[in-house]
Amino acid sequence: MELHFTVEGGAATKPLEVELAQLVVAGWAGRDRAAIEHHIEELAAIGVPRPSTVPLYYRVAESLATQAESIQVIGTESSGEVETFVFSAGGEMYVSLASDHTDRKLETIGVAISKQLCAKPLARKAWRFAEVAGHWDEMIIRSHIEENGARVLYQEGPLASLRPPLELVAGFTGGAALLPDGTGMICGTVGAIGGIRPSPSFAMELFDPVLGRSIEHAYRIVSLPEVA
Repeated sequence: MELHFTVEGGAATKPLEVELAQLVVAGWAGRDRAAIEHHIEELAAIGVPRPSTVPLYYRVAESLATQAESIQVIGTESSGEVETFVFSAGGEMYVSLASDHTDRKLETIGVAISKQLCAKPLARKAWRFAEVAGHWDEMIIRSHIEENGARVLYQEGPLASLRPPLELVAGFTGGAALLPDGTGMICGTVGAIGGIRPSPSFAMELFDPVLGRSIEHAYRIVSLPEVA
């Protein structure tokens, strides 16, 4: 899967093409037990079974990654989750933004299967991880959904509430501090304000208050008929 990013940083920007060969979703990635338990209970409220351990690393098809402005899903019971996205290219790690869009109906049957069913929207902008590593915890992720024609804040929280990306990477690689080239990891989310629910659109942002910049992406959800 070929992805195209614009890398911002320093005095100039540069294009970066990445051949994504492996896509990983790090689930249950809260930094403290209370935050994890909140998300577990949030999902339990819609019938999702508790995880066997935390964090968990779900492998999904790399072809699910998309930088398009819309995705197609079966039915009307799916929703997005704003998450950071780290990936390696040329021996260097970068950070961008992703939505772990998930079928919530199927999630009650099997989390791994539900994640495989939906595309994973990615932003088109990226930063060098080295530029933000020192103030990672100060950055904020947030998302907005559309309800009754209005833009509504759906998620917002500091990255300090989630496990550091290098910790997640080491947990997946068996101790290595860098993902293999061509591997991308979606790194966990914060709770939904008002509960998990679908929306016809999803807008997300990674905000860096130290360097005064953001990565943003938005997409629409096209529901296909659920037939038997």
